[in-house]
Amino acid sequence: MKKVVIFVFLASIFISCGTSKVVKESKKVIKGEWLLNNITFSEYGTFKVIFFNDASKNCLEGSNWKFIPNNNTGKYTVTNEGCLQGERNFIFTIKEVDSETGLYDFMLKPTNEKNKSEDNKGYKIHLAQLTENTMVWEQTASIDGKNIKINMNFTKTN
Repeated sequence: MKKVVIFVFLASIFISCGTSKVVKESKKVIKGEWLLNNITFSEYGTFKVIFFNDASKNCLEGSNWKFIPNNNTGKYTVTNEGCLQGERNFIFTIKEVDSETGLYDFMLKPTNEKNKSEDNKGYKIHLAQLTENTMVWEQTASIDGKNIKINMNFTKTN
């Protein structure tokens, strides 16, 4: 009987530490290729924002993103003229914030080709929407002392 109680106790610990069903489903949905259609700001104006310490809004719009959730890696490719074109690698995680509302934080860390971070910087983004065909990332930034919401709007291509 004592062994059964210990087994049940250990099993409950492993289950509680595992990835939730909602996050597992999200990883299935995010898997594949996405197009970053546009980046919008909650306020009107011209803002100079460099995303992921890499590229401006004009460079990232139209970029192609690929998510591989079984190893939490991905790539995005910048192809716009006048921008530093090419492929960038990253690692990512989706962390559940509130299972009742389905709201998440998305962690993205740029890496080299071997998935090693050169500066160990990561970016926390709110995953505001995720469906089979669309995804929206939301981030709040302080620009000129004013909080502005930035939305990155994706559509699934494959």
